[in-house]
Amino acid sequence: MAKLAPDDPRHNNILAALSKEEYERILPDLELVEMPLGWTISEAGDHVKYIHFPISGIVSLIYDLEDGTSSEIAIVGNEGMVGISIYMGGESMPSSTEIQCAGKAYRLSRSTLKREFALGGQLQRIALLYTQALIAQTSQTAVCNQHHSLEQQLCRWLLMSIDRLPENQVAITHSLIAKLLGVRRESITDAVGKLLKDGIIVNPRGRVTVANLNKLKKRVCECYGAVTEEYNRLLPKIK
Repeated sequence: MAKLAPDDPRHNNILAALSKEEYERILPDLELVEMPLGWTISEAGDHVKYIHFPISGIVSLIYDLEDGTSSEIAIVGNEGMVGISIYMGGESMPSSTEIQCAGKAYRLSRSTLKREFALGGQLQRIALLYTQALIAQTSQTAVCNQHHSLEQQLCRWLLMSIDRLPENQVAITHSLIAKLLGVRRESITDAVGKLLKDGIIVNPRGRVTVANLNKLKKRVCECYGAVTEEYNRLLPKIK
């Protein structure tokens, strides 16, 4: 395939995997939208009207508790889509969707997506495979949060984030990482400090850059590999 224009919908791997016929059929209905940092696409319980296909940036699926705390249960980049309740039949999700790293996405209306699903083509098949991969990610995240150290969780989060970004760099603060992992900011600062000391990352204000990817992969728990293998088995590769 020739080099894509910056805002080409086929920067999203699901849209890129469609047949020429299916892609051209939905192309007039795809609408490009900005995803600014901190934007909430949908709150928990919302009736979702659009499915979003990110072409850049990262979306976090966030679960909020009654005491005001929250935790990230999965992330979505250009490998996937946001708004799976439209085709799963539940109409809404118990999690909210918030922009972790700014980017852009193409959105498709509920009615158009349901029309495509009724045709039983590639979009339906890939969407269902993606849902299976997303379930694997949320399940592994729950296991990781329960059984592995905060440093290992941070390594997993960093690797999964940079897999979905063009560079080995994430524009994010310690406070936001703490919110996503459901821990105190001071705990994140300590974990980041260990990775800094060992030359694995550099951390100028407001961003984290992975300086030694091999070392980072040696420090992470098996959860990162388990999720990545499942995504690669089911879907087009993220990079």
